[in-house]
Amino acid sequence: MADLPLNSSNDFSSKSSQEMPSLEALWMPFTANRQFKANPRLLAKAEGMYYKDIDGNKVLDATAGLWCCNAGHGRKEISEAVSKQIHEMDYAPSFQMGHPIAFELAERLVELSPEGLNKVFFTNSGSESVDTALKMALCYHRANGQASRTRFIGREMGYHGVGFGGISVGGLSNNRKAFSGQLLQGVDHLPHTLDIQNAAFTRGLSHFGAEKAEILEQLVILHGAENIAAVIVEPMSGSAGVILPPQGYLKRLREITKKHGILLIFDEVITAFGRVGAAFASQRWGVIPDMITTAKAINNGAIPMGAVFVQDFIHDTCMQGPNELIEFFHGYTYSGHPVAAAAALATLSIYENEQLFERSLELEHYFEDALHSLKGLPNVIDIRNTGLVAGIQFAPNAQGAGKRGYGVFEHCFRHGTLVRATGDIIAISPPLIVDKREIDQMVNSLSDAINAVG
Repeated sequence: MADLPLNSSNDFSSKSSQEMPSLEALWMPFTANRQFKANPRLLAKAEGMYYKDIDGNKVLDATAGLWCCNAGHGRKEISEAVSKQIHEMDYAPSFQMGHPIAFELAERLVELSPEGLNKVFFTNSGSESVDTALKMALCYHRANGQASRTRFIGREMGYHGVGFGGISVGGLSNNRKAFSGQLLQGVDHLPHTLDIQNAAFTRGLSHFGAEKAEILEQLVILHGAENIAAVIVEPMSGSAGVILPPQGYLKRLREITKKHGILLIFDEVITAFGRVGAAFASQRWGVIPDMITTAKAINNGAIPMGAVFVQDFIHDTCMQGPNELIEFFHGYTYSGHPVAAAAALATLSIYENEQLFERSLELEHYFEDALHSLKGLPNVIDIRNTGLVAGIQFAPNAQGAGKRGYGVFEHCFRHGTLVRATGDIIAISPPLIVDKREIDQMVNSLSDAINAVG
């Protein structure tokens, strides 16, 4: 497949700059605020594969924004759809009311979804999608006459958003420790699947670690299957630093959960919509869960939106009682927002017309070879990849964990490439419109930064 033409020349017309705004009023999310405000990084424009910072410098986007912009930036198809919809109807309530575009989008989405996941519930973020799925699991078991099934099982190093439900089933210590006294009760965690000792520099999925799924059987023995509602895992743990499932691991989780009547939830907020070489990671790796949580690339990050995909049997079981009864007491003011839905429909058309999911798979080996060329550089202890996503892990330096990763991130940005740092791991997840030249540019920028930081 020939490289796709970008939707712009990437020169953003002439170089321009903007006045530095006051930084005092904004409390920034997941940011070292004092460090940032002492040395701010402000993005002002975006088109194709590039941002422009506030001084007019081009910055190659190696992160698809924040795992969001799989179709690249500045897509006129999306902005025109948004403009048209906001002129026709800016907002419509979704409680006891509806609007056609939300129903149209749901139909389009289930055309892409794995077999059996034919119902969609709209949210506004990945965090909301996770909390929604957890509530759905409880709703299903209660409607199915098994109200004792209330326990959830997550996984170490898992990230499931920042709601109290998502933090509870998540396994990132920094997200949990400040709120430990307020987390959900009755939550266990499977061990993570990162195995640098045995599987460092694996290309694709490792042969080591599938047996870690067997810990689920031990938890079933400990608590009783009749008390466990659901298991939730990311097929690929993105925020923890691109941690991939070992071969056979997800399949074994599926077998165990089915055996014991436990629901299996895949958190695909990062992996859905082409990141790993298929519409969903569950399709790439041949494992169909009972629910899938999504957000981010559903509408290319244009407007906050998420969706939970649900197996028919869960939905149908919850449809009980008199017709006038609300079956599921849950929802959001902006569920299925018409403007967000318009952006999503335009985004899905781009994915289809430009075959971007297929492009992710076709570029996988070139991307893999390019990233693994960094093996042997100072303090690189692991590189892992699948589709168009990779993680490069460094040994921590004497000044403390995360210092080396942040140094690489900072150096890359100052020299024109945006990467993502998670502790001492750099994640690369470019828009799916990326070409080989831009992959090379990302890797060269990383190489220079790694050598400079040491």
